[in-house]
Amino acid sequence: MVRLPAIWRDPFSITARMSRLMDELIRDFSSFADLDLDVFPGFGHTDVYVKDKTLVIETELPGVDKDDVQVRVEDDRLVITGEVKRAEEVRDENYIRMGRRYGAFRRVFPLPKEVEDKKAIRAKFRDGVLRVEVPLTKVPTAEGAFEVKVE
Repeated sequence: MVRLPAIWRDPFSITARMSRLMDELIRDFSSFADLDLDVFPGFGHTDVYVKDKTLVIETELPGVDKDDVQVRVEDDRLVITGEVKRAEEVRDENYIRMGRRYGAFRRVFPLPKEVEDKKAIRAKFRDGVLRVEVPLTKVPTAEGAFEVKVE
């Protein structure tokens, strides 16, 4: 009888192992404070826009409880941290495929110089979306911005 290579007997094991290795690699880089890394790819998609002299940052945080989210201002940066907790414990070797993400996350956004008052920043969490409103003295302009011709 022909014996199949281990990878053929359990084709999902290699993808699960690679996913864990990539998560560990990304997690190692997330310790650098100035890097804006999604610790978990596909987690925390964000819209940033200006509306009526207010900078609005809306971040999707699926599976996060309001009490597990922290919003801080550190110097000229807005830092959103939190954790997605798992309801029940499942060992890694029992997984066929792990598509949902659990654990800590951190997102860092630079604040523009036009911030009116950092103490006036407000955050609301509703239906899995965190909305942070930053009042501005004026709408930021793109100083020195110009278009580059694509050839």
